[in-house]
Amino acid sequence: MDLVLFQIDAFTKHVFSGNPACVVMLDSWLPDSTLLKIAAENAVAETAFLVEQAGGFHLRWFTPEIEMDLCGHATLASGHAVLHHLHPDWDNVSFDTVSGPLLVHKEHEGYRMDLPNRPPVSCTLPLEIANALNVQPTNIMKARDFVLIYPNEDAVRNITINPSIFDQINLGTGGVIVTAPGDHCDFVSRFFTPQASILEDAVTGSAHCSLVPYWSKVLGKTELSAQQLSSRGGILHCRLTGDRVHLIGEAVTYLQGTILLE
Repeated sequence: MDLVLFQIDAFTKHVFSGNPACVVMLDSWLPDSTLLKIAAENAVAETAFLVEQAGGFHLRWFTPEIEMDLCGHATLASGHAVLHHLHPDWDNVSFDTVSGPLLVHKEHEGYRMDLPNRPPVSCTLPLEIANALNVQPTNIMKARDFVLIYPNEDAVRNITINPSIFDQINLGTGGVIVTAPGDHCDFVSRFFTPQASILEDAVTGSAHCSLVPYWSKVLGKTELSAQQLSSRGGILHCRLTGDRVHLIGEAVTYLQGTILLE
C-alpha cells in the first residue's frame, strides 16, 4: 500500500520555520493503531489523515501519542495540501472533523481557517503546573487548555518548564498556554504539552480558539495580530466572528513523498 505524504510548514512562508505537520492521504480509514504508528514515525507534533468524501474530506489528527480533538496548524497544512497540490482550482475546502465542519479558504496572503470559539473561564492552577513554572502567572483561565496570563512579552519569552514535574499531570488533549501583550503585535504566546514527546509546540492554531476571545475582550477589538514565541516562530492574523475564530496564515511545502506499507 502506497500513501501520499506531504510535510508542510504552517503559519510561515519559509521552510524551517512555523510548525511542521504531515498530511497523509488515505483511500479509506486504516486501524487507529496504524495511524498512531505512522504519526510516531513521522516524528512531528501532528499528522493529519484525510479521506476524500462528497463535498470535501474527513480529517483526523494524531500526535505520536494520541488522537487530538482539534489541531489548527495541521488543518492549515491540510488546506494547503488540498488547495495547492490536489485541487488547485478550488477556492476552499471543507473538513469533516470531531470538532465539527472546519473550512479553509484561499486568501490573498495564505489561507483563512474557520475554527470554533472556545472562550476560557477563570480557574485554579493545578500544583503540578504551578510547581513546574519558573514564574507564576498573574491570571489563570481554562477552556480545553489552561491559559496563563503574564504582564509582558519578556515574561513569556523567559518562561521555563521543569519537565519532570510538568509530566506528572495528564491533560488529555489539552496543554498549557502562556500569553501576554505583545511588543509588536496584539499578543504573544507559547504552548506546552505534558507527557508528550514534543514539550513545546512551535505554532498552535487550536490555542488561538481561546486566546482570540480572551484578548478580544481585554483589548476591545475583534481583529488581532499574534505571534508565537517558539524557536521556529509563527505569525497569525486573527478575527473573532461570533461563535467562530478565523485564523489567517501562510504555509509552504517542505517535502512530498510516499509511505510504503506492507
